[in-house]
Amino acid sequence: MPVRIGDVQLVAQTQDVLGEVPLWDARHATLTWIDLLKPALHRHVPRQHRTESWTPPEKLGSYALCDNGAVLIAGRGGIALWHPESGSFDRVATPEADRPDNILNDGRCDPRGRFLVASMDKMLSGPKGRLWRIDPDRRTVLLQDAEIWLPNALCWSPDGRTLYFGDSHTKLIFTYDYDLDTGVPTSRRLFADTSALPGIPDGASVDADGYLWNARFEAGCIVRLAPNGTLDQTVTLPVSRPTHVTFGGDDLRTLYITTARFRLKPEELQSQPMAGGLLSIETDATGLREPRFG
Repeated sequence: MPVRIGDVQLVAQTQDVLGEVPLWDARHATLTWIDLLKPALHRHVPRQHRTESWTPPEKLGSYALCDNGAVLIAGRGGIALWHPESGSFDRVATPEADRPDNILNDGRCDPRGRFLVASMDKMLSGPKGRLWRIDPDRRTVLLQDAEIWLPNALCWSPDGRTLYFGDSHTKLIFTYDYDLDTGVPTSRRLFADTSALPGIPDGASVDADGYLWNARFEAGCIVRLAPNGTLDQTVTLPVSRPTHVTFGGDDLRTLYITTARFRLKPEELQSQPMAGGLLSIETDATGLREPRFG
């Protein structure tokens, strides 16, 4: 059943080239997100109407929050622990060292605090990406070899037993059975062929009712897909390139949306003043708490 959708608000205009991976930190009531290409890590404090930013040591594909204030980053050089305020940097793993043309892209923590991240060929010359798991003890596990063009939409069902994983190139979103004890996905099957929907599937999050919210890059909208993969609702945005979504706020009912200015023409930027900013919409849907690494 469609949910109530409020007006689109501009939370912070950080003019991101390619904003991505919004994460709500319930412990500190803040929203963090990154610009993949600038690069940058942003943190917004809603209660203070304040936004601060840091420059990471390398371009990022995704990240996860840690208990001690550090950030687990998936960057061009691999996986590392980076503390934005102190500047400390500790390389954890280089899972794509044997494939120098691959870069790490979308990643997220599972409900048990393990970080899953997928790679891709940076020139999109073929389905050469892989899916990895990084455990809190720094063990690196290969979960899926190849068959990935452009990984996105990585998220879990409310009970954590279904993993969603999309490919922006093929416009397909898959589901896996996910074993919470072992952190291993199995039995891949098609969740939704979104090629008939406008735009390209980008980042996604699942709400407490099991509906998947997916940003549609190039189409200026977000779609809400029912647990059976059918289209439930479309939310129109004032920007053409939304990139990712998550729920936040004290009641987890604020939908936060990252956006991009990537390759927009001057006239497009003029007509889309919110492009590259962090947006929000109040909804009747309730999100899920974001796990921390470890």
